[in-house]
Amino acid sequence: MVAVERSTEVIRILERYLIEVVERHELCPWARQSRERGELAVAILWGAPAADDWVGAAEQLLAAPATRVAMVVAPELAVARRAFAALRDEVAARIAPAAVADFHPDAALDLTTPARLVPFLRRSPDPLLQLVPLALIDAVRAAPAPAGLAQQASMLGGLAALPRRELTAQIAAANHATVAAAHAAIAHTLDDIAADRRAAYARAGISSPPIPCDR
Repeated sequence: MVAVERSTEVIRILERYLIEVVERHELCPWARQSRERGELAVAILWGAPAADDWVGAAEQLLAAPATRVAMVVAPELAVARRAFAALRDEVAARIAPAAVADFHPDAALDLTTPARLVPFLRRSPDPLLQLVPLALIDAVRAAPAPAGLAQQASMLGGLAALPRRELTAQIAAANHATVAAAHAAIAHTLDDIAADRRAAYARAGISSPPIPCDR
């Protein structure tokens, strides 16, 4: 019962981020569709998982035919953002069929360029790796895609090279404009989710050590 409650709280907090930030501000249009159609698969790793744990959980999620987006979350992991990015690189090297992106709670707003904004857009409540099958990205490359589909491919890891460089720049500029106009509201929501997380995890008995900062 306790394990179920712990998992339920982690999923609830993650969904707040997906719905209230990613979907509400249309940062990743695939996110809503994948979630509502049951194509978003989530695994939770407790404690301080090793690279093997991340790889095993990711491979299990990606093995399901319905999975279009896989997320592996580590709610009790205290890791700095750069160290987590290094873990992402290790996992990505071992999972050839998917593009892997890292999301991390420690990310300051930087509107200098669209590229420097990406970490803020990935300011998830808990450290997580997001995986998208390369076959899906290849489908985006192979044919003209709606703007939303292309935007999602670009956002998920920044690894999807779209057919037209102009389109990629246009999408990045649109995201930059969206956040430039709404960054105060987005930051407020992220802070509210973080406060909710702290209280909920304390009630559920989920360890929540401070996240080390790179700054």
